[in-house]
Amino acid sequence: MPERGRLTFVLGGARSGKSSHAEARVTALPAPWTYIATAQAFDDEMAERIALHRARREAGWETVDAPLDLAGALEAVTDGRPVLVDCLTLWLSNHMLADHDVEGESRRLADLLARPRGPWFVVSNEVGLGIVPDNALARRFRDAAGRLNQKVAAVADDVLFMAAGLPMRVK
Repeated sequence: MPERGRLTFVLGGARSGKSSHAEARVTALPAPWTYIATAQAFDDEMAERIALHRARREAGWETVDAPLDLAGALEAVTDGRPVLVDCLTLWLSNHMLADHDVEGESRRLADLLARPRGPWFVVSNEVGLGIVPDNALARRFRDAAGRLNQKVAAVADDVLFMAAGLPMRVK
């Protein structure tokens, strides 16, 4: 492994296979692995999604919940340990709903991701391929997600785009 680690950024649409692909890449490395989850269960449907994600992970995973302090969670990971962050768009939503400085938090995160201390895999949704949303909040989210994805892609060693469960190398 290179001295500074390696960052792989996995993008794609809903149900494109992003998380499954990233999990498979991480579990191909020696355990233990750290799964940094950004989701919050605000309703029953989301609680069920979170439970399904947890249930499909094999032994060897340590799960860290970081709906807001993703940078802090990454800083706390032991050097050299494989990490999966799932996902940036939920983390972004959490900050937007809390009325935080999204640009500042995004810069802080991208700065940290530029210095991975092991094999790090980060998952995010590509939300800019559809029609222009019909409301201001959704347009703000789409634009913020696009800017965040660009920041992370710029510092990533590898960028994969998932479509129909198939990875396409972008960088």
